[in-house]
Amino acid sequence: MQLHVQKWGNSLGTHIPVALSPKIGLREGTPVANTMQQSYKLKASPLSEKYLLELKFPGNGDNIADADRLRQALETQIGCPVSIPLELLREIPEKLRQNDWKVTVTIGYYWPPGWGLERLVAELVEVGPGSDRLGPFGLAVDLGSTTVGGYLWDLGSGKLLAADGVTNAQTRLGEDILTRIHYAATPQGLAELQQLASMSINRIIDLVTKQANIVPQDITVGVISGNTTMVHLLLGLPTANICRNPYVPVVNAPGFFPAVMIGLDLHPRALVYLLPSVGSYVGGDILAGILASGMHRQKEVSLLADIGTNGEMVLGNREWLVVAAGAAGPALEGGVVACGMRAEPGAVCQVRIDADTGKVTYRTIGDVPACGICGSGLVDAIAQALLAGIINQRGELREPLTSLVVVPAEESATGQPIELTAVDIQRLLRTKAAVNAIITTLLESVGCTFADLKYFYAAGAFGDHLDIESAITLGLYPDLPRENIVRLGNSSGTGASLVLTDINKAQELEEIARRVTYLEMNNSLQFMAHFTAGLFFPHTDLDLFPTVKARLKH
Repeated sequence: MQLHVQKWGNSLGTHIPVALSPKIGLREGTPVANTMQQSYKLKASPLSEKYLLELKFPGNGDNIADADRLRQALETQIGCPVSIPLELLREIPEKLRQNDWKVTVTIGYYWPPGWGLERLVAELVEVGPGSDRLGPFGLAVDLGSTTVGGYLWDLGSGKLLAADGVTNAQTRLGEDILTRIHYAATPQGLAELQQLASMSINRIIDLVTKQANIVPQDITVGVISGNTTMVHLLLGLPTANICRNPYVPVVNAPGFFPAVMIGLDLHPRALVYLLPSVGSYVGGDILAGILASGMHRQKEVSLLADIGTNGEMVLGNREWLVVAAGAAGPALEGGVVACGMRAEPGAVCQVRIDADTGKVTYRTIGDVPACGICGSGLVDAIAQALLAGIINQRGELREPLTSLVVVPAEESATGQPIELTAVDIQRLLRTKAAVNAIITTLLESVGCTFADLKYFYAAGAFGDHLDIESAITLGLYPDLPRENIVRLGNSSGTGASLVLTDINKAQELEEIARRVTYLEMNNSLQFMAHFTAGLFFPHTDLDLFPTVKARLKH
């Protein structure tokens, strides 16, 4: 019998042409990579592959060891060293002979942190019968501080099989990152947070594998994208120094870990790749967003914004990338206003106000009686109130009003009015001003202005649901041509999926990490000056928002 090697499945492309949403999987949306020419070191391969090996029988004059015979055949095909774990060494002799020297092997690729693909190694994950043609399967995870999203891929065919999202179980110990950092100050607290993080991912694994009719142990590789603190908590690493000057994490490029080591219910020998970060406040989720947008390969200058519990902004093009982060998002998630709530059934998510009559109409998630208002509804309500003259540019209610009633008491599920007070509106204004200040400071740091921006990418779940016109009206988004404002959806999950399904994208993401310059905002005098200038809707300089200026005149 002559040596024969065959790869199961089709070759995967390097482009996922749609945005991802953890609740509905793939949806029609915006392309997440452009078509600019690139040079790659390797063929487009996922992080786990299957190969059918038909090995030559050993005999007189051919006494190559069983594992060496298998390894040599595989290395000839894939072009990189193959590592074989001890437990598989024990199984290989019997499996080769049971299957008449025709077996299907599953491999997972990895490389040492900081080395990149020039030190690529393939680790043998499984040896099975030659008829095993399913998969391999991989899991991409967006480990968010509020929501965890998961995407199950058939890496042989390149198809997304299932996607889902769950609330991060860590929220029971603290809604915000800082609270969790303090909770992790003791060994017991850190261990509890680590278990809750792995429990959340395991819940996702259970959901998506049931949807795809496979078992968790069929998943042979994972990729996890998250902010720096979330990755530290998942790995059980101390987080105290992340929030203390000079803001130094334990590690920025954690690399690969066995799934069992971090408590994940995958294949016993599955490896999990943790996307690298840049620093304490710029994590792998932001790098994943850059990768998903393609802004790092464009000639034009673009801005990417992910406004959630924190606000992260990236400015740049194919020659340079500058990033900054700050506490901008809690009010936008409904977590600060009195009637605020998450984007769940019963949350007011859309508001319209008739400028002539002042009549308020609204819509709730699930079209059920209103329980509160989420971020998109909050932005909508205040933008509509500004255009209707109910509030002025300073965020002050027109006398004699003391609040903006969105849902009257008789229509709400609570029996109480859902309203925005003067304090609520000022909190939103300060959040908006922080976003403005980060953007303007970034632009100034590289000698650019708003006029130099070509594209604006809205990342994250909040950006995916926010009404673009309302965001521009308040000054949260720059006043660009609307076709140049792109919703990325869950760009963290999209970026993780790109890396999972194309090893070259992993190299590309690590190159992005090396290129990014982090701009510190904590002690920036320019930031504070721009923050003050941003304490008006949409801004003190209305010429920066010409379409809003024209609407306010009416």
